[in-house]
Amino acid sequence: MNVLIWLAGILLILMILVGGHKGARSFIAIIYNFAVILFTVLLMTVPNADPIIITIIASTIISCINLFYINEVNRTTKTAFISTVITIIMLLMFIFVFTEKSMIQGFGEEEIEEIGIFTLFIGIDFIKIATAVIIMSTIGAITDTAMAISSPMREIFIHNPTISRKELFFSGMNIGKDILGTSTNTLFFAFFGGYLGLLIWFKDLSYSLGEIINSKVFSAEMITILCAGIGVALIIPVTASITAYYLVKARNQNKH
Repeated sequence: MNVLIWLAGILLILMILVGGHKGARSFIAIIYNFAVILFTVLLMTVPNADPIIITIIASTIISCINLFYINEVNRTTKTAFISTVITIIMLLMFIFVFTEKSMIQGFGEEEIEEIGIFTLFIGIDFIKIATAVIIMSTIGAITDTAMAISSPMREIFIHNPTISRKELFFSGMNIGKDILGTSTNTLFFAFFGGYLGLLIWFKDLSYSLGEIINSKVFSAEMITILCAGIGVALIIPVTASITAYYLVKARNQNKH
């Protein structure tokens, strides 16, 4: 417990030193997001509750916290939020279908020993739970990418107010190309960093490469990473087009 407090304190001090007032708000936003996730988990245990609807509402709240609470309400955060909502809607059915077809819901055989004494008839649709996990894992990467594209585009527009919508769009796409590789690699290495122990366990159990790939635990995490990567790739043109349209439209309205 003391270690957690010390690390949290160090993080808070560094965020304030580097980010000032916005850094402090960012730290508070972490607490808010944690509270939203805990409340979401509690709601999912309510009988007849739909995990996907609960997750969509929670993801919307998390997006509002990360965008509007930290960076306030402005053109940049508005376009980033709209882009995030559109991308999540595009991904929703895609994620649900792939979750159902890949059969990654529920528990893997590696976890059977720990849960063998419990009943699995708990009245929850595990396909929807798996879908909710992927959506929740995806929302952070999508929101970050949307903000990372919308903000530079706004700066480009401010310094070059006569730029055309097409030129502004392609500027956003060029920014997105630089972000795409680093964002997807961040997701990839976050998985291997968090599941290094699992991979060592696979080695100790003498799993072949085929057995590792077909393991439900491994497949579920890889599908989550791939869906998040798809979301990051999709939100780049979505954010670039919406931001370009919004900024140029506002300029034209001001002229009149």
